[in-house]
Amino acid sequence: MAASFTFGENPRASEIRLSVEQVSYAYSANPSQAPLFTLEATSFHARPGEIVAILGPNASGKSTVLKLIAGTQQPLSGRVLLNGFVTHSLTPRIRAQRIAMVQQESPLLFPCRAWEFVLQGRHPYSRTLHFESGDDVLIARNALAQVGAQDLSDRWMDQLSGGEKQRVILARALSQQPLLLLLDEPTLHLDIGSQVGLLDTLRRLAAENRYTVIVVTHELNLAAQYADQIVLLHRGKCLRVGPPAVVYQRELLEQVFQTPLAVESSPTGRPRVTIIPVS
Repeated sequence: MAASFTFGENPRASEIRLSVEQVSYAYSANPSQAPLFTLEATSFHARPGEIVAILGPNASGKSTVLKLIAGTQQPLSGRVLLNGFVTHSLTPRIRAQRIAMVQQESPLLFPCRAWEFVLQGRHPYSRTLHFESGDDVLIARNALAQVGAQDLSDRWMDQLSGGEKQRVILARALSQQPLLLLLDEPTLHLDIGSQVGLLDTLRRLAAENRYTVIVVTHELNLAAQYADQIVLLHRGKCLRVGPPAVVYQRELLEQVFQTPLAVESSPTGRPRVTIIPVS
């Protein structure tokens, strides 16, 4: 099934921050063997202030697309542009100033307090062996305030709950002062209250600071409530791109997730997916 675009095929360049143009990729254990996984040509655009959710089952290509956007992998074909620049061609320093990645796990390399952890996001701007300046500290503390975690500033990272830690990790990404925020399963292991709190924060930050936010997630209903666009992947193919109401079609979702589903309108007017037990 070909990708279905609900926005203009040739959007004005001034409106676009991120442009993913027919990118493909392949993993292979041995160059002489057939690829273990292939991502077929995938395209979508994202604007400032917009949240895009990338959905699909395991092994559908979600994390691959995120790495291609981040510029840490080079596509076999196509290109990813951030404000007109090819992301994989940027230097690591410039990429880190423009693109912030929030991984599923952020292991602690050494004991530190929350504000010290957030301060690590300022490293792309350091020009000397002295990592932080007074301005860097102010930016780090402001990032904590933006995610409502200023009261955690002096807490040790290993003493934080899952929801608290995820807010601090997001603050570290904000301290990079990026244009583009990439999040890989940010609600994993969080309770529903922490999930909603995190996504409310992302929605507010995208609107206030004009971040472009790309979120990989398995949470169909949360994505429907918070995303402006959905990119639906299945077995390395981009099946559909568009607003949740366009992508959340019962037959399509059942094909992708291989389970009976019902799709209805939620009280907010956005789609809501319900699993139908087989028995």
